[in-house]
Amino acid sequence: MAILSMVGLRLSLKQRYCLLLCVAVGAILAYRYTRNRPEVVRMKRAEGLRANSSQFTLEGKPFHILGGSIHYFRVPRAYWEDRLLKMKACGLNTLTTYVPWNMHEPERGVFNFEDLLDLEAYLRLAASLGLWVILRPGPYICAEWDLGGLPSWLLRDKNMKLRTTYPGFTDAVNSFFNHLIEKVVPHQYSKGGPIIAVQVENEYGSYAKDDEYMPFIKESLLSRGISELLLTSDNKEGLKLGGVKGALETINFQKFNPKDIKYLDEIQPHKPKMVMEYWSGWFDLWGDLHHVYPAEDMLPVVTEILKLNMSINLYMFHGGTNFGFMSGAFAVGMPSPKAMVTNYDYDAPLSEAGDYTTKYHLLRNVFSQYHAQPLTVLPPHQDRRAYQPVSIQQHLSLWVSLQFTDKAFKSERPVSMENLPVNNNNGQSYGYTLYETTITSEGTLNSKNNIRDRALVYVDKHFVGVLDYKTQELAVPYGKGKRTLSLLVENCGRVNYGKTLDEQRKGLVGDIELNKNPLRDFVIHSLDMKPGFVNRLEGTGHWISLRQQRPSFPGFFQAKLYVNSSPKDTFIKLPGWGKGVVFINGRNLGRYWSIGPQQTLYVPGPWLHRGNNQVTVFEEQETDGRIQFSSSPDYGMSVDVQ
Repeated sequence: MAILSMVGLRLSLKQRYCLLLCVAVGAILAYRYTRNRPEVVRMKRAEGLRANSSQFTLEGKPFHILGGSIHYFRVPRAYWEDRLLKMKACGLNTLTTYVPWNMHEPERGVFNFEDLLDLEAYLRLAASLGLWVILRPGPYICAEWDLGGLPSWLLRDKNMKLRTTYPGFTDAVNSFFNHLIEKVVPHQYSKGGPIIAVQVENEYGSYAKDDEYMPFIKESLLSRGISELLLTSDNKEGLKLGGVKGALETINFQKFNPKDIKYLDEIQPHKPKMVMEYWSGWFDLWGDLHHVYPAEDMLPVVTEILKLNMSINLYMFHGGTNFGFMSGAFAVGMPSPKAMVTNYDYDAPLSEAGDYTTKYHLLRNVFSQYHAQPLTVLPPHQDRRAYQPVSIQQHLSLWVSLQFTDKAFKSERPVSMENLPVNNNNGQSYGYTLYETTITSEGTLNSKNNIRDRALVYVDKHFVGVLDYKTQELAVPYGKGKRTLSLLVENCGRVNYGKTLDEQRKGLVGDIELNKNPLRDFVIHSLDMKPGFVNRLEGTGHWISLRQQRPSFPGFFQAKLYVNSSPKDTFIKLPGWGKGVVFINGRNLGRYWSIGPQQTLYVPGPWLHRGNNQVTVFEEQETDGRIQFSSSPDYGMSVDVQ
């Protein structure tokens, strides 16, 4: 204030008032920034998380990990802070997150750590809110994510052996870790950051194809500067093969079985016990029911885990959304894979849109007993809005849209999407691929089970039927002369768990036959529907008003959503539509499919703006011409997790 007094001799009363106001605002901002930071950030750091006895210690003092999983890549960046504050208010002290290699390196040697993928910003945010972090960098993450987070371009190598020490895989891992780990190292506890532990790979005991693989991954982390506690994560059966010397083994489960805990104690005596994945709910598959795990079933298990002085991580605490084409597929114990739905609500304590649930409030009561001080006040709910329905104004046939794709590729034989010479010779990762050839006869079309995963079949642009895992034959109708046979093949999502990862190439993966003769001479169009393609479509003058012409399928459909105030979260409903993809202002919200269970798509408010918002829908077969909105989700008929 003495400085202010001296300066005040030369300033007017108004100027002095403004200066005082600036100082006061600065002090308030400084307080707001520091008040939520963990005390340990300001103390000298001598010893990080240790597992040298039956209880974790941090700085030599007993430490109980109360964790929850929130994946930054499944949550709009504008909502990261909201979700983490709600985590902290629930009584959790540790954030866990996977790192999706296929998002961070979409093409070999091309890295993306921006916007939704700004991992360092996420780590800094966690630290500023007083949360510790357990990082799970993979390279394989499972996560109900396409190919378990592995990039599809790895499959261009016909001999690829994923999750092994096959040189083609380890070279790619080394390149990725060179970029990833250098970003992670400064955020470790020993460097003043929030990361207290790092997981080595993920559930390798359920794969276990190479004894040298886990030591390779461990060394890949250590040699690049990872110095915090190392962990592994497996279910009971996986514990037998999933560990690696020098890393603490943790267990994953949902239903409590004392024998599982006893087994963990036997293989790892006098060590802290942790449930790295306590499954708070479950995922959903297209064509199935919506899975729920009742709070009354969950709470006694969490209570028992904590009574045993075990640490816990809720997987998921908040699931979020599989935006775009990133959802995986499930194939364990099934004759053929079933694709994951777009939402990753997971019946978690915090809903897909960040709402509190009964589970949240019950868990908060439990976790509060493990804190000396009262928990922070609950952050407010996010407002939502059911906007008025909008009508489709114009449409564009898929066949017309082909001129806005990359140049077509000609091939004598079918080529899988991963092996197409697109995206700088990294192949096509997601979306649809159109295969066209000439036929001169009618008869029986047989896929030989070489369609991955689902094909709409056309003859001269007239719909004939669908080929998939169940339906492998179609009758091709009679017609004169040469005709064009078109197969629009969708990659519905690559399997993310199990022993078939090496077999996840998509599109046409082998011959298809007409009257037992293999078809040849294909023209192949890549329809990965990236933002550039969607933006090119929106800017073209080829759109046709629905008043002028009945729509043809498949096709793109446009509408405008007018927002006259601050945008709010909403959910899109398409009850009169069949199957397709929705884009809002060029962002891919994900797939919809009338077979359910999911009947709505989450639209984050920050992805909208005041005024007109462009809604583009790619629809395969039918539409009622209206897009509806709801303030609440519809995940379909539910069934308890078994």
